[in-house]
Amino acid sequence: MNQARRSAAVAVVLATAGTLLGGAVVTASAATTCNSPVFTRQMFANTTFKGAPKKTACDSAVDETWSGAPASGLPKDGFGVRWTVTRDFGSGGPFALTASGLDGIRVYVDGTRRIDLWKNTTRTVAKTVNVTVPKGRHTLRVDYANFTGGAKVNFTYAPRTSASVDTVGPLAPTGAAVSYDAATGKARLTWSKNNEMDLAGYRVYRRPQGQTFGTTPFATTTGTVATDTTLPVTGATYCYEVRAYDRAGNESTGTADRPITTADRTAPDVPTGVSANGSVTATGGTGGLKVVWNKVADATAYRVFRAPSSNGTYTELARTNEPSYLDTSAAESVVYYYRVSAVDAAGNESARSATGYGKIWDDDPPPLVTGLDVTPTEYGFRLVWDKNPAEDLKYYTVYWGELWGDEDEQVCAGSLVDYVSPGDTSYDYGTLPDGDEVCFFVDAVDDEGNSAMKWNGPASAVPVTELDMTPEVATPEGSPVRPAATPSDSGGADLSWNAVADATGYQVYHWNRDTKAYEKLASTTGTSYHDTAAARGTTHFYRVTALYADGTESEPGGDWAVLKP
Repeated sequence: MNQARRSAAVAVVLATAGTLLGGAVVTASAATTCNSPVFTRQMFANTTFKGAPKKTACDSAVDETWSGAPASGLPKDGFGVRWTVTRDFGSGGPFALTASGLDGIRVYVDGTRRIDLWKNTTRTVAKTVNVTVPKGRHTLRVDYANFTGGAKVNFTYAPRTSASVDTVGPLAPTGAAVSYDAATGKARLTWSKNNEMDLAGYRVYRRPQGQTFGTTPFATTTGTVATDTTLPVTGATYCYEVRAYDRAGNESTGTADRPITTADRTAPDVPTGVSANGSVTATGGTGGLKVVWNKVADATAYRVFRAPSSNGTYTELARTNEPSYLDTSAAESVVYYYRVSAVDAAGNESARSATGYGKIWDDDPPPLVTGLDVTPTEYGFRLVWDKNPAEDLKYYTVYWGELWGDEDEQVCAGSLVDYVSPGDTSYDYGTLPDGDEVCFFVDAVDDEGNSAMKWNGPASAVPVTELDMTPEVATPEGSPVRPAATPSDSGGADLSWNAVADATGYQVYHWNRDTKAYEKLASTTGTSYHDTAAARGTTHFYRVTALYADGTESEPGGDWAVLKP
């Protein structure tokens, strides 16, 4: 007998009795108990296993060789030995049962004979059978008979772990539990050991509450404990499940979900504004200065800070549950600077937002412009009006337009043409005086951008008809010359035109209002001319022709220049 192995088995048995024996065999006794998966070995003084066993002991394996009597009180020939074990096979599956020895061997599973080598022989016999063991607890029994001569017996049982043979997955682990340490942010999972003999290990899966488990476990272990040190501390709830897997790659179903809620040490996002750069914006009104920002997810409150300048010292102004705050302490027309932080239910506070600023606008507009008078001139129109009494006047705006509607109800559809400083009350509008009927009106705007017309209604528009002093100035289609006339910054008018092929020079003409005819002004070989005599405060009309070597002139090209005073 293998003394070392048997001694280990004896120690297991006697742990219950509280006594450690050094002998290899435990005598038959009602107190002899062998804990699964250790075999209970019984020795009989016959080969029919009749009567009470002479000896009872525990063996961790069936593997014996005897010469002579196997134990005191037994014959050297004609004795029998029976090994039994009842164990939990977990999910069961395919197993290989192998027996060998001298003389008779029989193997039973739950009382059903699976191997039968029952004969008196002088040479070793052996046999392996493949069986499928159902899930749960089952009993193995090995009967050995020594008829005469030497005695030898060996028996093993093992799962078949080839993926092509074993398609039975382990049972789901039991006893799963999880605990969470808020101080360290770690979760500890424990579960009971599975009983499958081909168990390879366990896979632990984690998911945020409301989502599904992924295909990749966060931990794999051969033990029954796993610690999660990667949990974010956001106050979110996570669920765990444990799955067993065997050496053939089969995986069990998962345990029931075990949830934990993490500590919340994550601050909310920084508040942002409605603008793309994320700035907090401030808009004003006479009832106070309203500061607004975008709502922050998970925020239960906001802290509002104010400073007198962008880089000044920000002091807390208020705490509010809404994404806005009305600063009633703000003075009118004073610029204030604000920053906002978000606070969640756990008291975590975000960084402060980027700076936003604003002021309470003066919404008292200037009075409407009065006394507008428009006079047609040779350069367009001369506008004059009464000085506006507003102390915070910033500028006037001049509008020009056309009259729409019938004679009983006409509207001046005007467009902004220019800005006039608050110290001026006149404006010269330059345009080609060709007899059109137009209209003008003037608005007053203060330092806060308040428009007199916007708040007080439309200003009175003045309809007026241009002087009609336009000669024939259009350029004929056959003219090769295309002149352009513009007022000169240094006084007078500047003319320029395109170069004409084969031309030896160019003739410039100017319209004489007195003679009502175009008169020669100058001739040149270049493509530009500066009329220094062109007086301001009127409109000048020009023609240019190309001169050829044969003494002829081309069709004229025409343009004009409006020179305001």
